[in-house]
Amino acid sequence: MTTNGGLEPVFCTIVPPHLLDKLARDSDPALSGPARRSLERDAFERTRRRLTTVIGAQAATAATTAAADGDQPDRTIFDAQHTQNLPGKKVREEGSEPGADATVNRAYAGLGATFELYLKVYGRRSIDGEGLPLQATVHFDKDYDNAFWNGEQMVFGDGDGEIFLDFTIPVDVIGHELTHGVTQYTANLAYFGQSGALNESLSDVFGSLIKQYTLRQTAADADWLIGAGLLAPRVQGQALRSMKAPGTAYDDDVLGKDPQPADMEHYVHTGRDNGGVHINSGIPNHAFYIAATAIGGYAWEKTGQIWYDVLTGGHLKEDAQFADFATLTVKAARERFGAGAELQAVEKAWEEVGVQTL
Repeated sequence: MTTNGGLEPVFCTIVPPHLLDKLARDSDPALSGPARRSLERDAFERTRRRLTTVIGAQAATAATTAAADGDQPDRTIFDAQHTQNLPGKKVREEGSEPGADATVNRAYAGLGATFELYLKVYGRRSIDGEGLPLQATVHFDKDYDNAFWNGEQMVFGDGDGEIFLDFTIPVDVIGHELTHGVTQYTANLAYFGQSGALNESLSDVFGSLIKQYTLRQTAADADWLIGAGLLAPRVQGQALRSMKAPGTAYDDDVLGKDPQPADMEHYVHTGRDNGGVHINSGIPNHAFYIAATAIGGYAWEKTGQIWYDVLTGGHLKEDAQFADFATLTVKAARERFGAGAELQAVEKAWEEVGVQTL
């Protein structure tokens, strides 16, 4: 992957830095040790991503650039074998049968589920729209408490077993991280402040839709949780984030309380986490939930289509603010569905979270 065409791939993790910071300060070394190592690894990967962006990536090999026929995924799963070497040992490729390693099988299935939603619902051939092969590495490092998209591939840690479990368990985590790739190839939203929160929110939106599509859930039936099944039994919480009720995903003596706001009245001003990209994403997340449940049915069909139209329409600027995005969703709803219930639901959703459309 190079930076041709102005693309600026960023290093995006599913677990927000503020959670790992909290864990890293815990008095129990079984909790603080893995968190500190994960933060150090994230910092290294973030720096390496930034350097690659500046100097350009190495020329891709034929194996990594040869796209599939466009209508079928081209997946390769690697095993880092608890090292930090990427991509690691190849353990499964497209069309091969499941093996004994459940983590490998979940990663393979999650890549496929993401590919399927984008192709069958939105007509998009892989995350770049041109059949890009999908690669993922599992068993990264030891007790690594995160999963990330590094601009080129997916990487999954096994978790520490105390706070976080295997990061391939929730399919929406896989969909979330791969959607960072979709954003990278489309709107290329800057990863800071409100544009960064939109970047994170779009990954939550489509990660949730991938889970709902896989389970064939309607908007009314979905749990609207991001990362359900990721937290270990000792944690008082359901998931990393809640789109239905931001700020309620967890309330734990170790992790603290979920800090996400549901509306602009409670917008968090911070210099940490790139201006709170994982925190303030709760506001556009909640707007999507409100619109999707008001419209009803399968959320990927109408509300998801509106959000996808904005993401890929070419009018969303890299430094877009919430109001810019909201305005474009209203325009997209009107263009696709007319002045009916869909438009009214989108307008009301943004009004409820306190974002004014221009």
